[in-house]
Amino acid sequence: QARLVESGGGLVQPGGSLRLSCTASVSIFSFYTMGWYRQAPGKERELVARITNVGSTNYADSVKDRFTISRDDVKKTVFLQMNSLKPEDTAVYYCNAVPTFGFWGQGTQVTVSS
Repeated sequence: QARLVESGGGLVQPGGSLRLSCTASVSIFSFYTMGWYRQAPGKERELVARITNVGSTNYADSVKDRFTISRDDVKKTVFLQMNSLKPEDTAVYYCNAVPTFGFWGQGTQVTVSS
């Protein structure tokens, strides 16, 4: 059964760092462009970072130069290194393909607060 499992979230102070992981139980993982999305309370889900099947990356302006997306195709895992975190980064973070698979994992909560 295809699924996405995110982990690594938590509570961190402003300026801190977190590393998120997502393991995808899907066929031919290496074929897909993968992305990290986030949804803050009362807001729409947004794509914040993506990585193609050849490793090209793209970031939303709000996270550029602070977040880094990477992938391990052997382990079918995608990572998001988040540095210099801000309170406005508080959200539930999800991984998915770009465009999406049509299903979502449970996400992982990131809270940035002093």
